[in-house]
Amino acid sequence: MGVAVGIFAHQEERRIGPCLASLPLERADSVFHVLVNGSTDATADRARKAAGGRANVMVHDLAAGGKARTWNHFVHHLLTGGEDAVIFMDGDAEILPGSIDALVSDLAAQPGANAAAGMPANGRSAAAYRRSLREERGLFGDLYALSGRFVAAIRMKGLRLPEDLIGDDGLVAAWAHTDLGRDVDWRRERILACEEAGFRCEAVSLLRPSTLRMQYRRMINYSVRFYQNRIISEIMGREGVGGLPARMDALYGDWLPRFAPRALPAGWFDRKALARMRASAQGN
Repeated sequence: MGVAVGIFAHQEERRIGPCLASLPLERADSVFHVLVNGSTDATADRARKAAGGRANVMVHDLAAGGKARTWNHFVHHLLTGGEDAVIFMDGDAEILPGSIDALVSDLAAQPGANAAAGMPANGRSAAAYRRSLREERGLFGDLYALSGRFVAAIRMKGLRLPEDLIGDDGLVAAWAHTDLGRDVDWRRERILACEEAGFRCEAVSLLRPSTLRMQYRRMINYSVRFYQNRIISEIMGREGVGGLPARMDALYGDWLPRFAPRALPAGWFDRKALARMRASAQGN
């Protein structure tokens, strides 16, 4: 029993230290799994240093990258299945004090809920994102929690995210809303907007070229995700979770002829995304 926290980190040698420093590593009933995946930098070494030798902080240096693949490994191979709650967060985020307690408490107070969302605390669009989370009850991959009961159900059914899925939060939110069913089973109240849990991410700045490069790659990923979500929405509406593929690119051959870039500026990134998806389809 207790709480497990998964911290997903890819090439985060600069940010993993502040991320771990923001966490209550002294929390007696919690195990923190730092999931370093596909990294060639010093992320794992710096995570171990930041852990300070604590027995409840485990650094996993995984050769294969990809958040969805790492999510599957965490849920199915590192958890016990008996956790009260499982927290998911990104290694480039810093959480606000009390966030883990708030997420765990909200889920405990609402036993019918499958998930709870942390709130963005900085950025120009933070207020709009918080409003969206309250109204639509989605999840942000930077910080969210799943109830232990719900994670146990995912494990029992053997459900896995498609390993080349961009992002985890959209599909996990759909699983939570539908209680692992189909879109017709959607219930908004199965995800809670946790007002007392929050996170901060590094802001994009013209003064830091690295953040601009990061944002450019992120925008292309968002476009890939846009098209992947169209595929997933049809599967979830028609077949439910049982119809999800092991890999999204296995379906690209059928779907790519239906896709076209949107108007600019999103269309610029859409073209890059569609080119990447065509290359993946050809290599599949």
